[in-house]
Amino acid sequence: MPLTKKQKTSLVDESVKRLKESGTAVFVGFNGVLVEDFKKLKRDLKKAGADLKVVKKRLINISFKNSGISFDAMTAKSQMAAIFAKGDLTSVAAIINKFAKDIKKSKKGEFEVVGAYDLKEGRLVDVKEFNLVATLPSREVLLAQIAMMLTMPIKKVMFGLTEVSKKASN
Repeated sequence: MPLTKKQKTSLVDESVKRLKESGTAVFVGFNGVLVEDFKKLKRDLKKAGADLKVVKKRLINISFKNSGISFDAMTAKSQMAAIFAKGDLTSVAAIINKFAKDIKKSKKGEFEVVGAYDLKEGRLVDVKEFNLVATLPSREVLLAQIAMMLTMPIKKVMFGLTEVSKKASN
């Protein structure tokens, strides 16, 4: 059943409000993805403080225009969804990337990132940059790697001293 003009205006206003409240918006194109899979994605995004909303491309374009965002949703070949995250791009990028890989691997449809918009910095994030951010290790892993690099010279000195003491005792 087609939406009335009032419903469309309401959807545009809601999208503009979400864009203003969000730190990041990620735009995805999808086709043939099962409802159960979308429910799982929505649950994962909710844990990260994000929300997924399926919106018609034409309506989301109006929302972008009203928010001062220069992004053309019509570039997506299939249906469009917007993911609104309160945090920065790193808070949702890995979740979205993993979901896209799972959908592609299981051949349950098509799901791809069309682009993203960092509302705090006011800049468009292309797909290549999004994929780089999505494949970065988590903050905890990076901190562990830094700690390992900082302790490595001490471990090498300790190993060297142990070897010298073994030779001296022989």
